[in-house]
Amino acid sequence: MSMKLAQRLVIGYYKTKLNAIALVSPAKAAEAAFRLFCTPYSGKPKRKRPPVFHHGEKLQFTVDNLRINGYRFKAEHGHGKKLLIVHGFDSCMYKFDRYISPARREGWDVYAFDAPGHGTSEGKYLNAVSYSDMLLEAEKIYGPFDGILAHSIGGLAAVLAWEQLSTTGRKMILIAPATETTSALDNFFSLIKVNPAIRTELEKLIIELAQQPISYFSIRRAIQHIPANILWLHDEDDRICPYADVLPIQSDAHPNIQFYTTKGLGHSRIYKENKVKKAILAFLSEPA
Repeated sequence: MSMKLAQRLVIGYYKTKLNAIALVSPAKAAEAAFRLFCTPYSGKPKRKRPPVFHHGEKLQFTVDNLRINGYRFKAEHGHGKKLLIVHGFDSCMYKFDRYISPARREGWDVYAFDAPGHGTSEGKYLNAVSYSDMLLEAEKIYGPFDGILAHSIGGLAAVLAWEQLSTTGRKMILIAPATETTSALDNFFSLIKVNPAIRTELEKLIIELAQQPISYFSIRRAIQHIPANILWLHDEDDRICPYADVLPIQSDAHPNIQFYTTKGLGHSRIYKENKVKKAILAFLSEPA
């Protein structure tokens, strides 16, 4: 069975299931939709540990009764400024192995953790709030982090976390961040195409759980409270986190944010591209 056919069958299954539940209770259907929205679609596949991870120090801490696993890699010289790597949805820390050794050579202690429901960490679900809570707990135990490198939902979680911290003199690198939660919901519901009442109830559910309107979970809103030096990298052809969401922030002209735009790399290839890696390492080597 081809992957595209398998994906269509899965989407069709959930569409039918959610619409059936909605006939009885749109609110119950919204709860099921929210669980689906927060569930990594690949599950937690066994991934081969990249060679660099064999040389790191294993770390573990607990947040929301879940064990979070990660690694620390000591800088090759100096006292070691601290850099935290934050992966995206349906991903894991192993996918950012290419950044570890170069950052260490630049004098950074590198920390990387698997998010709840991802990789080697416990859990089944992930959302921006639970991820930002995890980052704040990591900050409390291992920080303060002088820099953070975050992709996709990890970017939104990083911004939500750093909004609550003193970040003057720190560095933030956002790679294709999930800029607007409303766009993430648009993307989700464009895939499953269910009864509109389900989305209405899901938005009510998010407000109830988070005690904030959905507009709160916006990088444009939160980033104005972060004085850190920020490098934002985004591809014009990103279909997951639309480049159109970045344009209003560019128009805001924050003096502490520099943008690096690519073309043709999409959402996931961008952080694997050598020219992108070079731009990130150059930013890390600059004075704060």
